Amino acid sequence: MAQETTTLVCKVTPNARKSECMGWGADERGRKLLLVKLAAPAQEGKANKELVRFLAELLGCAKSDVILLRGDTSRTKSLQVPAKALDRLP
Repeated sequence: MAQETTTLVCKVTPNARKSECMGWGADERGRKLLLVKLAAPAQEGKANKELVRFLAELLGCAKSDVILLRGDTSRTKSLQVPAKALDRLP
């Protein structure tokens, strides 16, 4: 049986001192998104890889369970994550 997934929207800030979750915010349309600072530069996919690694650690799941859906070159990213893992977010 496949595990249930959901879409998580994040707004990332690269080049931070450390990777950390800054809590919840909203975009210009009022949609909920997770604010994340990343200790990786926004070049050559490094920030995307760090986001997947960081979220997997934060959610307590495997890196392969966190899939970047949209936003490869944008600061706003949509990711597929296990639905039950969202309970671990602040």
